[in-house]
Amino acid sequence: MNEFVFYDTLRQGLWVSVIISAPILGVALLAGILVGLFQALTSIQELTLTFVPKMVAIVAVFWATMGFMTETLRTFFIDGIVPLIVGG
Repeated sequence: MNEFVFYDTLRQGLWVSVIISAPILGVALLAGILVGLFQALTSIQELTLTFVPKMVAIVAVFWATMGFMTETLRTFFIDGIVPLIVGG
């Protein structure tokens, strides 16, 4: 394996990780902004109010996108990693 194949595989792996994590991170960001806005408007500074809605939103999005994440990782592994292991 030369360095070009190594860096290309590394680049593809990083891109797959960005694609997989984007829905969860986006929802966490949106939930954090909404909870922060709600806390600023109502002057409620409860710590569980920031944690519970974000956790529920993250779990819901993870549950909804679990198939997409699995399929993306499977495709990357079969198309990108297995041929390198086999020697193709």
